[in-house]
Order: sequence, then C-alpha cells, then structure tokens
Amino acid sequence: MDNRYIKQEMCSFIGEHGQKNISQKHVLIVGMGALGSANAEMLVRAGIGALTIIDRDYVEWSNLHRQQLYSEADCEEVIPKAIAAKRRLTAINSKVKINEFVMDVDSINLPPLMDNVDVIIDASDNFDIRFVLNDLSQKYLIPFIFGSCVSSYGMTYTILPGQTPCLHCLLKQIPMTGATCDSIGVINPIVQMIATYQVTECLKLLVEDYESLRKTFLSIDLWKNQHYPFRVEKAKQDDCLSCGQNATYPYLQYDSQTKTSVLCGRNTVQLSLPSSTNFSLDMLETKLKKFYSVKRNPFLMTCEFQSYRFVFFKDGRIFVHGINDIQKAKKLYYNLIG
Repeated sequence: MDNRYIKQEMCSFIGEHGQKNISQKHVLIVGMGALGSANAEMLVRAGIGALTIIDRDYVEWSNLHRQQLYSEADCEEVIPKAIAAKRRLTAINSKVKINEFVMDVDSINLPPLMDNVDVIIDASDNFDIRFVLNDLSQKYLIPFIFGSCVSSYGMTYTILPGQTPCLHCLLKQIPMTGATCDSIGVINPIVQMIATYQVTECLKLLVEDYESLRKTFLSIDLWKNQHYPFRVEKAKQDDCLSCGQNATYPYLQYDSQTKTSVLCGRNTVQLSLPSSTNFSLDMLETKLKKFYSVKRNPFLMTCEFQSYRFVFFKDGRIFVHGINDIQKAKKLYYNLIG
C-alpha cells in the first residue's frame, strides 16, 4: 500500500507533495455516463481524497460499449449508475471517500453540494445542466472543466473563475440544436481522449500547477485526424451575466429552468424552455430532418423519435406524446436535442 502511487510520485511535476495535495482534494463529477465513468476511474486510481458523483439514470445495455465502470449484471439488475459506479470505484480504491447521489440535478439541489469542492468536472449530457454548473463555478469560485463528445468528435475547456471566459461567454445562449449520441452515435476512443484531457487538467489543478494549465478551447475529431486548439481569452465579456463585473448568475434563477408538467388525460408531458433559450424552429428543423421524420407548418413542428412524437411550438413549449413520466420525458428530450 505504501507504494501504491510511487510511479505517479516519481513524476517531477507531482512528487510526494503533489500526491499529498491530491489525497486532500475533493472533485465533483456531474454525470456518470461515458465521460463521468472514465474521469471517476482515473481520479480514484490517482488517489483523490473525495469524489462526489451524481447521475439520474440507470445502467442499460447500450451503455456498455463505452461506460467502463458497468457490467452486464448492472444492466440485468437495473442498477442506478451512481450506485454501480460507487461499487466499482470502491473496489478499485477503498481509501477514497465517495459520495453518490441518484438524482436529476438543477439549480436548487446542486448548490448545497458545493461545500469543499475543489474542481467541478462536466460529464453531463445537456446544456441545461452545463450552464447551471458554469454559474455555480463562477459564484463559488471553483474551477470547472467542460467536456463533450459525440460520434468521433469531442471538445474540452478549463474554466478558471475570474481569469478565463466562462461557458456563457463562449456560447452566449444555450444551443437548442446539435447532434447527440442518439442521433449519430459515439465511439469509445473519443470518450477516453476527452476524459484524459479533463483528468490531466484536473490533476494540474489539484497539485496547484496552474502555469501548466491549457489555455485553449480544444476540439478533436479522431476519425478525421483533426486537432484544433482555439485561443479564446478575448471572448471574456465584462458584461457577461455569469462571470462579468455585475454577475447575476442567470442560470441559477427560476426563469432559466426548464419547466415540466403532465397534460391530464393525454399521456403527454409538456416542457417549457427557459426564456433565455435561443429557440428557432428553422434551425431545429434543419438539424433534426437529417436524422428523423419531421413535419412543419407555420405554427409548430413535429418530430418522430423512437416511439414518441415531439411537438415543438414557436413559443418554446414542447409536447412529448406517448409518455406521462416527467423524468423520462426530459431524458428523451436531451437524447434528441443535446
């Protein structure tokens, strides 16, 4: 046991002092799918002191090709991902304190979990959650490592409150459209690549080697052999509502939450998008018709997805027909839109 981290300590940029720092730090990972699994396993093997993991979902067969912490037995027993992940992570390193939460995160239940967190790692599957994490990072001055991947393409960026542009600066408004794993799939190597960059940046933060942090927004397409590091420091906005001089943290406010309700007697869930969402039926139609059956009239658009029918209204409301489970409806929405 005394030699457990010896090869890591032998690295001059970590050493015994850095390893001690790692063992005293606390990392929060939101999402225990592909990216979350890979991040969590590497950090636990590296000897992180405490790890908080959050996920709302359970293990399914389609997860197994890329979500490395889970087994066929987890699928058969329908085990929540956070529970299955803790079991496996504890078997790997019993010295790590792991706090697991099976829940759908939002701007209400996440803030109490920010106490003593040193780094936030984004492993979520949608921008609703990412923008909440971004605002929490800014409000509580916690470094935030963004990550995303689909098909063979991935992105990652390290956000330092008060120093770098935040996610709101870079994207300004929540993107309503884009490819997801459910529309064009994903391969395991890009997951491992993005997670590797995320964990490496996290370790730099944990050992307090801030000079070595990557300054660029990194975009990679493994299949096309493309690697693009973008300099984004000029994107920081003084008037940004998330990180500017008069920040109001808009994505922590009630008006910026996606509202849900069940339509009585119709086997339908209604989602009402935040007022800040950049919603465009034209853009949505362009993206979705590449993969799904889409119909449009001047007032709304319909899309057949799996065995469900989505109806998108111009005012940002969405009906999900064929279901009355709110959590499942939100999951379907994120699977379709991202």
